[in-house]
Amino acid sequence: MARDLHVVMIPWSAFGHLIPFFQLSIALAKVGVKVSFISTPRNIQRLPKVPSTLATLIDLVALPLPALDNKDHLPEGAEATVDVPFENIPYLKIAYDLLRHLVKQFISDHRPDWILIDIIPCWVDEIAQEMLIPVIYFSVFSASSVAFFLQTAAQEGEEHSSENLTKPPELGNFSSSVAYRSSEATDAYEYHFALNASGVTDAERATRIFNAMKAMVIRTCPEYESEYLNICKEIIGKPVIPIGLLLPEKPEGRAITDKSWAENFEWLDAQKPKSVVFVGFGSECKLSKEQVHEIAYGLELSGLPFLWALRKPDWAIEDIDALPPSFNDRTRGRGAVCIGWAPQLEILGHTSIGGSLFHGGWGSIIETLQFGHCLVVLPFIVDQPLNARFLVEKGLAMEVERSDNGSFTGDGIAKALRLAMVSEEGESIRVRAKEAALVFENRNLQDIYFDKFVEYLEKNGSANCN
Repeated sequence: MARDLHVVMIPWSAFGHLIPFFQLSIALAKVGVKVSFISTPRNIQRLPKVPSTLATLIDLVALPLPALDNKDHLPEGAEATVDVPFENIPYLKIAYDLLRHLVKQFISDHRPDWILIDIIPCWVDEIAQEMLIPVIYFSVFSASSVAFFLQTAAQEGEEHSSENLTKPPELGNFSSSVAYRSSEATDAYEYHFALNASGVTDAERATRIFNAMKAMVIRTCPEYESEYLNICKEIIGKPVIPIGLLLPEKPEGRAITDKSWAENFEWLDAQKPKSVVFVGFGSECKLSKEQVHEIAYGLELSGLPFLWALRKPDWAIEDIDALPPSFNDRTRGRGAVCIGWAPQLEILGHTSIGGSLFHGGWGSIIETLQFGHCLVVLPFIVDQPLNARFLVEKGLAMEVERSDNGSFTGDGIAKALRLAMVSEEGESIRVRAKEAALVFENRNLQDIYFDKFVEYLEKNGSANCN
């Protein structure tokens, strides 16, 4: 049913943000809400297709990303974090901030009921205030990660430092292990609190958004992290609304036309149920040669069957150069490595998959736990270490051991994989993963939270504020 409600979405130009905002747009359109999704042309081209039944309700607004004078910092066609080295992301933020005037013009022309924003476009606060349009911050991070950063930022009288990021938040009636390790904290501090080329720290951007927003919505549910949701509410002092997990649609049947993937699925069909490890680190984690090779050695040492979706590293000239010499020969028949794109949901939904070795990104956690797979986490960037600590805290995952300098070995990977997948000691992880699936695959439960969010939109939008 159509609703008299128009929402503008403004996600940051990272696919770990764009995809959740797109999934939220689809969910809103399904209940009749008009959505304008603002991004850049190349980012929009790389999004999934809007279902034809929702085409009249979702407007993909492609605003050209302004070019920078120095092409070395931001080459032509680089419109998302995946397109640039990690150290050049601040320059993408500079270009992104220059979208401000085009965004203001669009909002002025269309006068939406709500603006849902990400953590980077803090300048939307002034646009919204001028036009009397309420703002919601949509967190693509878990509540446990948000609570950690909120409490870190709220520490009065304490100067922020990387050391502070190694301390779990003080949460009153329960203890938490959610924090960075020393080897992770320096990068995390630089990313969030240090001044970068854009001239604004991410912490300053977040503060502006938290001050401007009418509410915060988080892609989560209380059954998974109720304590951390409560902490967010206490610190923010504004509504914090869990909107459910925005579950991606499970594939119906197998619609794979690529010949190599058809062969991979034939191989999966021949494996025992729950025996195969799926390995994937997405597109944002740019792994070094040493890291890729240690992962390969770990898979080899584990003796477990595996399917590894590996993005071709920049340092590899040919696909085969990404792997240790003769690795494919030594693991032939027991494992498969697929370079490039992978149909992740179809893989995770296959009956032979029993566990996943991955980075611990929140979106991947949701995708994996809905199938009840056990988790082995090897986190790298941003919120991934925090998610890993929380998964271990809940008994849902085994984390790969690292040395004090953050390095890991194939032995450590093999040990974690065997413990989670086949050892008696890891039985509790496998049981809890199956229990978690009862929440993560429960669409009726998730819809209840989403419906409450839509009700909030209807009762508190700009039409009710004037």
